[in-house]
Amino acid sequence: MRRRMLITLDAPPDRVREVAREVLGVEPAADRALTGPLDGAGEATATLRVEILGASDGKTDVALDSSSSLRLPYFGWVFGPVLSRARRRAVEHAAARLRAALAGEPEPRLRRTTLVPPVTFTPEAAVLVATVAAIAAVTNFAGALFGQNADSVTDAFGATNRQLGVALAVSRVGVLVSLVASALADRRGRRRILLGCFAGVCIANAVSALAPGFIIFTGAQLLTRAFVSATLVVAAIAVVEEAPDGARAYALAMLALAAGAGFAIAVALLPISDLGSQSWRIAFAISALALVLLPRFARHLRETRRYEALSVRTSARGRMRELFDRTYGWRFALVGAAAFLTNLFSAPSAQLTNRFLTDEHGFSNTAIALFRGVTNGFPGLIGIIIAGRLAESRGRRPLGILALAASSALQMAFFLGSGATLWVTSTLAIVAAACAGLALGAFGTELFPTEIRGTSSALLLVCGVSGSATGLLLATNLDTVVGGLGRAIAICGIAPLIAAFLVLPWLPEPADRTLDEISPSEV
Repeated sequence: MRRRMLITLDAPPDRVREVAREVLGVEPAADRALTGPLDGAGEATATLRVEILGASDGKTDVALDSSSSLRLPYFGWVFGPVLSRARRRAVEHAAARLRAALAGEPEPRLRRTTLVPPVTFTPEAAVLVATVAAIAAVTNFAGALFGQNADSVTDAFGATNRQLGVALAVSRVGVLVSLVASALADRRGRRRILLGCFAGVCIANAVSALAPGFIIFTGAQLLTRAFVSATLVVAAIAVVEEAPDGARAYALAMLALAAGAGFAIAVALLPISDLGSQSWRIAFAISALALVLLPRFARHLRETRRYEALSVRTSARGRMRELFDRTYGWRFALVGAAAFLTNLFSAPSAQLTNRFLTDEHGFSNTAIALFRGVTNGFPGLIGIIIAGRLAESRGRRPLGILALAASSALQMAFFLGSGATLWVTSTLAIVAAACAGLALGAFGTELFPTEIRGTSSALLLVCGVSGSATGLLLATNLDTVVGGLGRAIAICGIAPLIAAFLVLPWLPEPADRTLDEISPSEV
């Protein structure tokens, strides 16, 4: 779709052409118009066309319009209007630049549209990020179902709080599968592992939907958790490697938005569990049917260019010793400690919130869905958008420290509160948690070189899952000691506060640096 703008400039046509070529970077085309890339549109296929319509009394009538050939899979219905608005603003900015240059005035500042990347994405990079984000959305939907339906599942199988805690912790043992799968991404490539693990998620949830008993269900969820973790880890690696410098945090934010949408779908389907004692199986079956999307994902997903270049240059990939050498060993220790400490609280907080609301505040599944939608839906979206901007403009480290401390304190207040406090603290906590999560995710992918990025992410996943299992077991075994599940979960909140103030300040800052600068290859 073309965006056309008509302006009149106080200059003769030849002068307008000269300044347009100099300022806007346009060149003569076959139809005597001037064409070139449209700066500020956020994607590389956007073009600017400047046409001289006529002149009189020393003034020139000019038409500026834009067009784009980008076809974004899966999210075109969301980003199509956003990019269209961005092109319109970019054309207006081009006109303002042309006026300012002719008048000898300073160049005006471009007002960027929300959700438009700060730097330009190539069409190939945009398609890859969109495809990976779609995979992440479906995967996170499948992975969120156990936590959201935990109360219905345990009731159906007659399990206790302690058995639920053990099941949730055991499902984390699937990290061993995730470890292998994520590490293989360094040897076999990002694309192959992403597609294989996505298929594994769907198949494991099909078994969960049909499970005759709690033990088989737990075993299936062990595999679901393993494949979900591996998929999301490799997805983050892929978007960071493909995103242009200056937009890596933006790419991670878009991935987080997609994953959050998947989580929201899991919450939206929660009322299905109120239909009957076995109706929770419907949501698991829906996630299993997502396997039909695999061929389409395979068509759109290609290997990242950074990994392709590495695989051509050397076969020395995924070497464990490089991860623990002088250059990267200290980084890994710090990021691993942060992952363990933050997950010690985030896992019981995320997985046991519904149980807490049901047992201690009398919420039904429908009420929980409403609560989650109001306090986590739109606020979470805002948090991710804010995180993407602040991580690029202010840096990952200060954002991570402040956001992790704030989100932990607010979430602790949530588990110790009641009434309106639940709604206020949950809303504020999700905004801060989105900022903290993006900063920590950026550290985990940006601080290690391409040849060991999958291996490092796999081992960091082990650290995080170890913290998750510890937190789940601690919270579900302390509830009878401290007088309630909420208090037990709140105690776990001390761990991420330690990470915020004693671990994160020692990490290097990746913002405003290329991947090759922050994590140079050693092969």
